[in-house]
Amino acid sequence: MGRTWLRSQAARSTCERWWPGRLLWTSPALPGAVHDVRAAREHGIIRTLTATGITCWADKGYRGAGGTIRVPYRGRWKTLSTGQKAVNRSRAKIRALVEQAVATLKSWRLLCKLRCSTTRITSLVQAVLCLHLASSDR
Repeated sequence: MGRTWLRSQAARSTCERWWPGRLLWTSPALPGAVHDVRAAREHGIIRTLTATGITCWADKGYRGAGGTIRVPYRGRWKTLSTGQKAVNRSRAKIRALVEQAVATLKSWRLLCKLRCSTTRITSLVQAVLCLHLASSDR
């Protein structure tokens, strides 16, 4: 399972993606100034992942999130050990798949430059997700 953020200056929404690349869920939108970890905590994502024992690979912004959230090793590339570099490379490959999921939603022109309330953004993102799922089932 992967997690990624649909983010603009106006709002932020979490997207859930199952491993093969299928988008599953989007969270209610929050103001764009909300940090990733705070948004995940407000939506109960970290608590749920920890309770179910699901490991989530996240970027460095989640450092200190706790639970089953795994972040890359910290430090400059030259100072990391060979094993740490290998782990960071494999995590980067997984994160690339997650970023492709949000790019799928961002490819909808409607979501490119939204400037409206977070309630309306939530409805629009969920509608786009439904349309995407309906079109990908063919």
